Amino acid sequence: MTAFGKLFSTTAFRLVITYLLIFTLFAVTVLGYVAWNTRRLLEAQLVETIETEINSLAEQYSLGGPRRLGATIERRARQARGFFYLLTDLRGEVIAGNAAEIASSLQATPGWQEISFRRSDEQIQELVAAKIRLFILPNGMRLVVGHDLNERQRLRQVIRQAMGLSIALVLVLGAIGAWIVSRRILQPVDNMTAAARKIMAGNLSERLPVRGIGDEFDRLAESLNLMLNRIGELMAGLRDVSDNIAHDLRTPLTRLRAAADEALRSATTREELHSALERTIDESDGLIKIFNALLMIARAEAGSIQTAMSDVDIAIIVADVAELYGPVAEEERVMLKVGANPSTILFGSRELLGQALANLVDNAVKYGRLDLGNTKISPEIWIESRVVGEALELSVADRGPGVPVEYRERVLERFFRQEKSRVQAGSGLGLSLVSAIARIHGGRLRLEDNDPGLRVVLILPIRKEFAENNH
Repeated sequence: MTAFGKLFSTTAFRLVITYLLIFTLFAVTVLGYVAWNTRRLLEAQLVETIETEINSLAEQYSLGGPRRLGATIERRARQARGFFYLLTDLRGEVIAGNAAEIASSLQATPGWQEISFRRSDEQIQELVAAKIRLFILPNGMRLVVGHDLNERQRLRQVIRQAMGLSIALVLVLGAIGAWIVSRRILQPVDNMTAAARKIMAGNLSERLPVRGIGDEFDRLAESLNLMLNRIGELMAGLRDVSDNIAHDLRTPLTRLRAAADEALRSATTREELHSALERTIDESDGLIKIFNALLMIARAEAGSIQTAMSDVDIAIIVADVAELYGPVAEEERVMLKVGANPSTILFGSRELLGQALANLVDNAVKYGRLDLGNTKISPEIWIESRVVGEALELSVADRGPGVPVEYRERVLERFFRQEKSRVQAGSGLGLSLVSAIARIHGGRLRLEDNDPGLRVVLILPIRKEFAENNH
């Protein structure tokens, strides 16, 4: 498509042209109304002028009769500028006046008329248009008084010329303005299109240009760039997830195959086969848990988890999780304590919130020991909940090694683990799942230093009326 073709096809150009046509129609309407109103005013003034002249001549007739009237008409006919006078007898013979040419054009009925006649004056002939009034005197003589319509015709011509010039000027200036506006809009759109094509060609680091003037194109480019940044992060995360899945699933699958192979080669009794099958089932359960966690995180991030939402009391969830993990903590020689646990109502899924808290407690039980050579800090896990403003802060704190500040955002990613050797049990999905559940409930996850240890805070919005009552 040519440059002009692209210009004419832009919405901006068509919009400006549409506004131009509307404005032109408006201008023609206004000029037409002004012309009509001015003509009406001139008509009224002309009628009033002729009426005044007729009244004056009628007064002369009443004072001196036909003779004085004729003399007055002759005198005024010589001095008149634009006026026409004609006085005829009963037979139609001209007695006085300066417009004998109109005698043949007169209608018999008295009143107002508009006539055109050819006037001869010293070898110059001109076609004159006039507005006249025929008046019958008491003795039967006919008196005609009129005035030419040159002013009205000049006004009509001036308005017609002004209207033509105005429309031409509006169209030319409007077309130039449409071209300028369209070019101004088309240039950033072309730049965005070029950048988008580079991105589609595989250059994912390319971004839409921002001119820095804060107009709608800059706002659109900034929003799209943020979207591209987010897509880039998701793509990078997908690559990391793919790598981590390969690492995390290869080990259990290898163990699973090795156990099955070992059982086939060396198992000779029923008990040995039974034991091999149990190990196989345990490994399979671990894989199923990983896949279930991945599926739940994906659904949570897509907002497609179908679960019942209702008013839930977080104190009941805390009590249930503490009761569930009490024996596990005792077996691991960890002290599980529940701090302030007021009754707090929020709208959410009891199942998902319970799973999130259970994941946090499970992580604390696994990693909540701080080993300082021969000295071990007594392992404790604290579960607390409190209302801060219009949000509930549900925290799980341990006395383990904690998480360095530089890793606190990354540990929320799927499969990310500080311990790169991956010798310790775990899949690196626990905190990712808790973060996803927090987002489902309109909340977020925050990691803090417990000095020593880690304090994970799940921040969730609570019912507004509950927050008001709590204050």
